[in-house]
Amino acid sequence: MKLPARLEIARRYCGPPKSANGGYACGRLAAFIEGDAEVTLRSPPPLDKPMQAVTDDGGVALYDGDKLIGSAKPCEITVDIPPAPAFDEAHAAEQRTIPAARHNLPTCFVCGPQREPGDGLRIHVGPLHPDTSGWSGPLAATWIPRPDLADTSGLVRPEFVWAALDCPTGYAAGFSDGNVFLLLGRQSVAIYRRPRAGEKCIVLAQEVRRDGRKHHADGVLYGEDGQAIAVCKAVWIAVDPAVMRGEA
Repeated sequence: MKLPARLEIARRYCGPPKSANGGYACGRLAAFIEGDAEVTLRSPPPLDKPMQAVTDDGGVALYDGDKLIGSAKPCEITVDIPPAPAFDEAHAAEQRTIPAARHNLPTCFVCGPQREPGDGLRIHVGPLHPDTSGWSGPLAATWIPRPDLADTSGLVRPEFVWAALDCPTGYAAGFSDGNVFLLLGRQSVAIYRRPRAGEKCIVLAQEVRRDGRKHHADGVLYGEDGQAIAVCKAVWIAVDPAVMRGEA
């Protein structure tokens, strides 16, 4: 893609009510990078507002006026990839997700329980193993991308792959317990192949470590054949609840 370029995120793709879903925003900015990319968010990306993407020190920076929203650069990432769970195992894990009444961002494009099928992605990860203590083990969910997420070739557009790997890592990083409030700070994604519309996919996520306010988690997207088709490393930042909900 040529730079500078205008980038605008429609309200449909919100995370908090007043800003974009972090993974979707990262995926849009990563489109300016060839190959695997690391995207760092500095400020919540606004909705329905033109932003400017410009070349920046070998990468790309995104500005809302003079305000830096985020930056992207090429990267190489390595993620431990466990064997894919069965589709019915991932579906069972979904039944153990956060109750809708306790969800902090119910209108989030990726994980919001108030989003209707065909509107949001409705990826609701839960503990893969029912005997796991708390949410300390791997989390899983199914995902069958709808045709409107695909390009003319029938393959899901990259920004939706980034989005699908976003919230699951946030659940794994700690906001699943309802007492930790997180926003995506950095996401690195490698896409080996894009899923087809209608393909039965599985998302797996697991916490890696915590460093003060930084919560690290990895994610894997599996295709219908059980092979990993995309991987993600995410860093989530603990914030005030009002900040997470876009109230401050």
